[in-house]
Amino acid sequence: MRVRTYIFLLAVMILAVALPLHAQDQGTAQGTTTAQSGSAQSGSQGATMLPASSVDTQGIRRYVLGPGDTLDVRVFGQPDLNWQGEIEADGNITSLPFIDTPIHAQCRTDKEVQKDIITAYGKFLKSPQISVRVTGRNSRLPATVSGAVAASTRVQMLRPVRLNEVIIVSGGLTERANGDIQILHTEPVMCPAPGEVIEPLTTADGFLAPNTLKVYKWADLITGKPEANPVIRPGDIVTVMDSKPVYITGNVAAPQPVLLHEGYTLSRVLAMVGGPTPGAKPSDVRIYRGELGSSNMQTIHVDLNAVKKKKTEDVVLQPYDIIEVPKNSGPGLILKDLGKSLIGGATSLPLQAFQYRVIY
Repeated sequence: MRVRTYIFLLAVMILAVALPLHAQDQGTAQGTTTAQSGSAQSGSQGATMLPASSVDTQGIRRYVLGPGDTLDVRVFGQPDLNWQGEIEADGNITSLPFIDTPIHAQCRTDKEVQKDIITAYGKFLKSPQISVRVTGRNSRLPATVSGAVAASTRVQMLRPVRLNEVIIVSGGLTERANGDIQILHTEPVMCPAPGEVIEPLTTADGFLAPNTLKVYKWADLITGKPEANPVIRPGDIVTVMDSKPVYITGNVAAPQPVLLHEGYTLSRVLAMVGGPTPGAKPSDVRIYRGELGSSNMQTIHVDLNAVKKKKTEDVVLQPYDIIEVPKNSGPGLILKDLGKSLIGGATSLPLQAFQYRVIY
């Protein structure tokens, strides 16, 4: 009886020691697995944190093929018929084993091409099981965004992308943007929509066609006008135009160049530099404007006081205008300036320059 009791107590002690160790091992293994999965997850997240990744990868389930795309064709049970290759320049696949008829692939999905390949092999195979996988999407040139954006960017065009998306990918507009966005088409439309009219890139004389270069307004885009948010085509060059300066000189608080945006007027630009000083003559502000292709300068006189009272129209400025706010040369101001110069000159003389006389 005592022996059985001792054996029972010994078994209980062994279990009491073994169970915590087993739990510790499971916890360690689980922690290791969690750490590994966390590392893998963080690595996966790091892999997706690439510029323009959301633009490139979302919505490509209906990706249509084009010349240069590569495919991997596998025939179940017939490894000799497996094929890996590239869609040719005419949009066809002509090198499939034992298939003499070209398989048209351009502007079609991989599933549609798969059906044609199954039909072709079904002529001499019974119920063939074939998979088609896209291994390389190389048929579309990237679009380029440059100019007055935070970072010039190349956007891979794997799906239809609109103008506002490529602007966001490039970091948005900078303060140098003047409000115009220029889009230059460099490639023809590869897969036009049903009923879409394809416009040539060049004229018969070899010049750019009128619709090859288009300009859109940033103000229209941010207000939600659909016509200001076109679909960007592969190979498009999107340029956010830089603002050109105007130069403010003369009697203003802070003479300096100002980047000119669309619709900037004389009164607005003068307000941006602090306005005329007390000694200025706002009734005769001068705008010097150069003529394109000529060295002649046009002088425009503007009464800023009349503009403020809405007695005359404000002047819309043009790039490279020079605005001069002259100094008021009235009689009172001349006497005031003369007094200042005399006092300033007198106080700058040394004491030895004056002769002292004693009056009794």
